Amino acid sequence: MIAFTFVALMVLIFLAIPVAAVMGILALSLNFVFTDMPLWRALGEVSWGAFTEFTLLAIPLYILLGELFLRTGIAEQMYTALSKWVSWLPGGLMHANIASCTLFSATSGSSVATSATIGTLAIPQQKKYGYNERLFLGSIAAGGTLGILLPPSINMIIYGVLTNSSIPQLYLAAIVPGLLMAAIFALTILIQSSLFNEGEVKIHATWSERIASLKHLVPPLIICVVIIGSIYSGIATPTESAALGVLAVLALAALRGMLNVQVLLSAFENTMRTTGMIMLIIVFAYFLNFVLSGVGLSSSIKSFMNNLGLSPIWTLIAVIIFYVILGCFMETLSMMIATIPIVAPIIFAAGYDPIWFGVVVMILVELAMITPPIGINLYVVQSIRPRGGISDVIVGALPFVVAMFAMVALLILFPGMTRVFL
Repeated sequence: MIAFTFVALMVLIFLAIPVAAVMGILALSLNFVFTDMPLWRALGEVSWGAFTEFTLLAIPLYILLGELFLRTGIAEQMYTALSKWVSWLPGGLMHANIASCTLFSATSGSSVATSATIGTLAIPQQKKYGYNERLFLGSIAAGGTLGILLPPSINMIIYGVLTNSSIPQLYLAAIVPGLLMAAIFALTILIQSSLFNEGEVKIHATWSERIASLKHLVPPLIICVVIIGSIYSGIATPTESAALGVLAVLALAALRGMLNVQVLLSAFENTMRTTGMIMLIIVFAYFLNFVLSGVGLSSSIKSFMNNLGLSPIWTLIAVIIFYVILGCFMETLSMMIATIPIVAPIIFAAGYDPIWFGVVVMILVELAMITPPIGINLYVVQSIRPRGGISDVIVGALPFVVAMFAMVALLILFPGMTRVFL
């Protein structure tokens, strides 16, 4: 059964079928081959359950927040301000890419939105200043992954729902690892630039220009404080905080004269398109989980892992390898929804903390977003480029893949970093 599932999954993926359809076809195939459950009614019930999950309402709200952030000009002003502060380092504007992704991640909750927003602003600068194209593009793709690690993270919400974990605690646990990951990305750029003279262009600004630019960092910081502060002050749940974040960005844009009907219509349209895509993936992922449980595959995998008799650390390593391989072939949301219900109980039974493991999973999911052939951030960055092949983005992201493995190792060696704010 396991072999059939894996082979069928690979075949469907390599046929370039959309991810949601892959999961739906796989679920129907498993049901047809191994059992005969009446699935049409089940699909309706699963869909209703997914669409009425209150916590998932945060997804379209965070997507809308990111769209408004970009289309009202707040993101562009933020990028310009950060470039004045960090572009004197070896690697120049690539540090602005990482810094902007870090700050934007703290307001958007989405890796795709982060990569698309910062990529739109940064890629024209690469041509203008003549940076090494591959590393520059890789820094945007990798920096964008911080959108699912730093709070507020949409993927963190999904993990919390699937494992019954506290989303506020997950957010707190991810702060130190998220900032450390950003620092490791910056260190990667420094090393790469120093050793190979890549990204040697530096943009210098006077102290008066830097201080004057600080006003453009105030709006994203206000939005971040509204979202995170409302959660930990007890004013709002993670879902309600997303709505407060949208109201905050609308108010800031209106006060700055950046809000108009065209901006709103464009933001709403893109939010609906992205939300529709994500929710379709979520529905069919839940449907696939239902079928996997019905045919007994979930329990078979659990029994297989338990019968191996691995120690806790080797169980963890096996799970990490599993996610690294699977991440090359599956979209991240579907991968999480399809595997967390199976993997999490095994890891928890081995004695690992659910909150700590949530942070580890986020980094492994981040890794999946920049590993070919289905690394979604690679394609997001590629879609923004005026010309060139996807291979440039893939090669540029490879140093950051190594950085993510280093971060996973640090989390295993120093698990206490997730408990700093708990």
